[in-house]
Amino acid sequence: MSRLHAVRASTADIAAHFDADVAPDLIVPEETKEGLPGLIVRETDGRRTIASLDWGFPRLTQEMRERGDPPGRIGLVANLTNPMWDTMVLAQSCRCLIILTHFANPDGIAGAKTRTWFSVKDEPILAWAGFWRNTREFGPVYAGMTMAANAAIPPTNDRMPAMLEHDDYDRWLHGSIEDVIRFQFREPFAADRMTIERSEDVWNSGAAPPATGRQLELL
Repeated sequence: MSRLHAVRASTADIAAHFDADVAPDLIVPEETKEGLPGLIVRETDGRRTIASLDWGFPRLTQEMRERGDPPGRIGLVANLTNPMWDTMVLAQSCRCLIILTHFANPDGIAGAKTRTWFSVKDEPILAWAGFWRNTREFGPVYAGMTMAANAAIPPTNDRMPAMLEHDDYDRWLHGSIEDVIRFQFREPFAADRMTIERSEDVWNSGAAPPATGRQLELL
């Protein structure tokens, strides 16, 4: 599952796309991995706002407790029935839209993984169905829901972010538990809508998506 996403758009374009308020000092991160800041849209009293939160809820298994390890991170929601997520799934106030233009999967052989980037041809800015909350361990954090991948994603992975169409935004933020379940188990974006950008950049290089300009031209 993808553990890297990026936003290649200005705060003005993001605010216009989501019809959301944005602080003048908001910083668009170069890229987001678990534990690093990313951008989300959340709604309060009928108004959407853009916020910078760290990606990944605290994760502390029994084995980690026994070893005295600090909490790790989990940024992907694959099983809605997991007790870790069940209360959030019911709470509309915990839902958010994760902002991105690209996501990446590691590609290639073990020990020499490179970055393969994915974006959507007709969407310069994307929304990923997400959840957020304030945690004791890490403060405000978010995680993204995943779904079965379309044919463009393998062999890098068999799952992908649960992406939302523009008309889905309100239903994700305000819908029922049945709506949330439908979003996870519906058909993913069609494979022929995806742009696949393979690169020679090693996984931890910090290198940007190679053809960012194509997405910016859509704005």
